[in-house]
Amino acid sequence: MDINRRNFFKIAGLTGVAVATGKQLVASPEKKDDVEFYGILYDSVLCKGCAGCEIDCADANGLEYPEDGPEVGVVRKTNEKQRTVVNAKETSKGVVYVKTQCMHCNEPACGTACLTQAMHKTREGAVIWREDKCMGCRYCMVSCPFDMPKFEYHSTNPVIQKCTMCYELTQQGEEPACVYNCPNGALKYGPRRELLAEARRRIVEHPDEYHDHIYGEHEAGGTGWLYLSPVPFEELGFNTNIQKSSYPALTKGFISSIAPVDILLPALLLGVHEATKQRNHNEEE
Repeated sequence: MDINRRNFFKIAGLTGVAVATGKQLVASPEKKDDVEFYGILYDSVLCKGCAGCEIDCADANGLEYPEDGPEVGVVRKTNEKQRTVVNAKETSKGVVYVKTQCMHCNEPACGTACLTQAMHKTREGAVIWREDKCMGCRYCMVSCPFDMPKFEYHSTNPVIQKCTMCYELTQQGEEPACVYNCPNGALKYGPRRELLAEARRRIVEHPDEYHDHIYGEHEAGGTGWLYLSPVPFEELGFNTNIQKSSYPALTKGFISSIAPVDILLPALLLGVHEATKQRNHNEEE
C-alpha cells in the first residue's frame, strides 16, 4: 500500500488526536469469526533426532541444507540460513532431542516492537515477516525473548529469517512441512486448544514418560509452539525464567504516560520509510 504525502500527515494527525483525547487509536475492526490460533505440539519423547524437519524446512523455504546434525555437547542455533534446528541433550533420562524455531507467541514482542508492522501476528496464529513493510530497524531481533529473528548481514538484499509455521502452505489447507513429513509423529498441527488437551492427555495417561509441564502454555503469555518433555525443561536448555505474562503487556502502562512525540515516532518513521521507498521506485523508473 503506497502512502502519499497527504495520507502520511493524515496518519500522523490521527495519532495526535489519540494523544490529545486519551483515546486508544485502533485499526478498523475486522469481522469477527470463529478462527482460533493454530499451533504445533512437539513431543520430544517421540522425537528420534532424525533432523528430517530441518531438510523439509529448507525445501519448503528455499534455504540451504544443514551441513551437520544433532550431536551431544554441541548446541546448534537457528541462523539466517536455517529456520529450525534439532539438538541432542544428555539428560537424567539419557539422550533427548529437542527442536528449536520461532515460538509464534500469542502476543509477540517482535510484533509490538516493529514500527511498521512488518512483523505480523496473523489471525490464524502464525507470526510472519512482511518484506514490503520492513524498514530494517531490527527491533524485532532485540525484543524477542527467544532470540529467533535472524538478519542476513552478508546479503546485498537482506531479509529477516525465521519460521513462519509455513503460513502459505497452511493457507492452502496443508500442514507445515516439518509436521507433514515427521516419520515418528513427534509433531502435531492443529488448533492450540486441542493441542493443549492432547498434551495434557499424554501427561495423565503416561506420567512415567512425561514431565508434568507443557512449555509454551503460559510462557511469554502463551506460544503457538507447545513442548512435551520426559525431563524438566532446564535439562533441555530451555529458559525457564521466561515470564508468564506477555512481554507487550509490560509496555501498556508506559505507553499511556510517555510524551506525544514518542507516540508519534512510529507514524513519522513509517512515513519516512514509505516516502523513501516511493522515491527509490521513481528513480528506478
